[in-house]
Amino acid sequence: MGDALHKSLVKRFISIIRPSGVQMSEGKPPINLRIAVTAVFASLIALGTILSIPVPQPLYEITWAPAIYLSLAVLSDRWTAFSATAIGGFIGEAINLSIKGGSPIYPFGLVWARAPEVFIVAWAAGKGNKWLAFSMVVATVFETLAFFFPDWLFYTYGLFSYGSPMSVAQGFTTALPDLFTMVDVAFIPVAFGIIYAARPAFRRLGFQTKLQEPKEA
Repeated sequence: MGDALHKSLVKRFISIIRPSGVQMSEGKPPINLRIAVTAVFASLIALGTILSIPVPQPLYEITWAPAIYLSLAVLSDRWTAFSATAIGGFIGEAINLSIKGGSPIYPFGLVWARAPEVFIVAWAAGKGNKWLAFSMVVATVFETLAFFFPDWLFYTYGLFSYGSPMSVAQGFTTALPDLFTMVDVAFIPVAFGIIYAARPAFRRLGFQTKLQEPKEA
């Protein structure tokens, strides 16, 4: 159901931003179109960050955003994907912070952990589906460690509203639940579904998507 919803939203937004009567050539689209795609997908990523799925402790919640930015890293150029992920993640987490509370470092931490993932995935976009799936796993590992190590430091020294300072061992133990961020690998099949559904529209916009056809997967 979530996969179908994302496909529908992507197709609808692409139909809105595509200039009517304008022929797009293969290659890098014009800057105004890339800005439009960035704005649209930053909005989707922000929405996906806000609309979380409650899960039992110690995870607390997971968000829909990984499926969107992992697929965008393949569908668009890397800088469009990076910008959309950074802007959307920051805005979405800032809204979460204003509603649910938490440390002021959260929006910045989300950008730090998630935006670089698109470079990992974009690198593998033309290397075949197995490499692409592997790169998405590696990107999720990066995200997990990018949350874990700073949190370990923040808990240990009591930084950014993370409580009172504690020992290195206690900080390590307190940050351990961050490792459950690896659950985001569950969104990899959803990301592939979005890629296959939206790829023709992105090609019409002028983006080069090098993912293999489904029959070659």
